[in-house]
Amino acid sequence: MPEFLPSADRPYAEVIGDPIKHSKSPLIHGFWAEQAGLDILYRQQLVAAADLGAYFAMRTADPLFKGCNITIPHKIAALDHVPDPGDVRGSIGAINTVARGADSAFFGTNTDAGGFAAPISDRDWLGESAILIGTGGAARAIVFALKALGFAHVTVLARGPMKGMGLLGQFGVKGEVLPLDAALPPTALLVNASPLGMTGQGALEVDLSPLPDDAVVYDIVYTPLETPLLKAARKRDLMTVDGLEMLIGQAAIAFELLFGIAPPSSDEQDAALREILLRP
Repeated sequence: MPEFLPSADRPYAEVIGDPIKHSKSPLIHGFWAEQAGLDILYRQQLVAAADLGAYFAMRTADPLFKGCNITIPHKIAALDHVPDPGDVRGSIGAINTVARGADSAFFGTNTDAGGFAAPISDRDWLGESAILIGTGGAARAIVFALKALGFAHVTVLARGPMKGMGLLGQFGVKGEVLPLDAALPPTALLVNASPLGMTGQGALEVDLSPLPDDAVVYDIVYTPLETPLLKAARKRDLMTVDGLEMLIGQAAIAFELLFGIAPPSSDEQDAALREILLRP
């Protein structure tokens, strides 16, 4: 039998994945819980792929368990273990949050799309084109968000063309799939949704010179926060969005689902949270 952390002595939630030590979710949710005066626990739980079913069977039977966030590599597989009343499987195709509904029954949902869109939603993207690097669980949510934001064309850079074409086809988005080392087309937005550039992962080598001067470069990697991609974008004076923006944005939506209140937010609190997340 897999060894999971025991139940807590108060309401609790977790982030699950494999690996999991890199996750900053406990820092985020712990900060908000303290600021809100909530007596809850939020922690990491290592869950191997083979143990995913056992994990949900155990936790969802625990009355103190409020739910969990889900990271690599379980965002797609978790759909097989929790109810999906909003048909996330038929839309985004991956979940990153499991929470209790009004009837106390657990359900799966995805907050990545909303978290991704939040820092760029104030710009009119209608008819624009974008580049997306990667085809994993996060990429699904991002394509969903790109379509909702009004992007007319998405170029996917991927190791294999079939997965990239499937991603575009799933959401009915016009576009093309190119290899990772292909020259970039001139587009309004470049998004790295792959692990490339993350600490311990392979390098992401991209020539940004084809991008227009008003392009936005968005890297969802947050370890390190200053990725080589963002450094290269800043050398060109391009607008950049770092991985903490999406991380905090999706966590804010999840926090309200898990604990029933919106996370405390002010300029001072938001700055303090970012400072905590930037500590080694």
